[in-house]
Amino acid sequence: MNELTHVDNNGNARMVDVGNKSIQKRRAVAQGTIILQTKTIELIRENELKKGDVLTVSEIAGIQAAKQTSNLIPLCHPLRLTKVAVKAQLIDNGVSVSAEVQCNGQTGVEMEALTAVSIALMTIYDMCKAVDKTMVVSTIELVEKTKVDINL
Repeated sequence: MNELTHVDNNGNARMVDVGNKSIQKRRAVAQGTIILQTKTIELIRENELKKGDVLTVSEIAGIQAAKQTSNLIPLCHPLRLTKVAVKAQLIDNGVSVSAEVQCNGQTGVEMEALTAVSIALMTIYDMCKAVDKTMVVSTIELVEKTKVDINL
């Protein structure tokens, strides 16, 4: 098991110094689901919820969240993101959300992808809570992480 990078030799939390790392094309993909009642799925499909278009609003919320990750998670670096794509789609038992985030930088974008999915799912929860008291957010996970050298 590797040592924790966000802890110094004395056990104190710290922000990792990435200043000497090379700039690379970084990409991360995350996904998660929210389990909903059949009636709620139908209301989303027919765009009949009072708060509006659940899928579109959740996608926009996820994009906003990815851009704010360093403000939400104390030890994350602020990054210049080059791409944030969030997709919310109905599935048999709820909504599946995926997020792809990219940047050219010295540290990865997995926290941004995970944050995008988390907030998109929370947005769905918020928009549906008046009609569904049994929602369950499930399995938010990182499914892909890559980095490629950039020839400058």
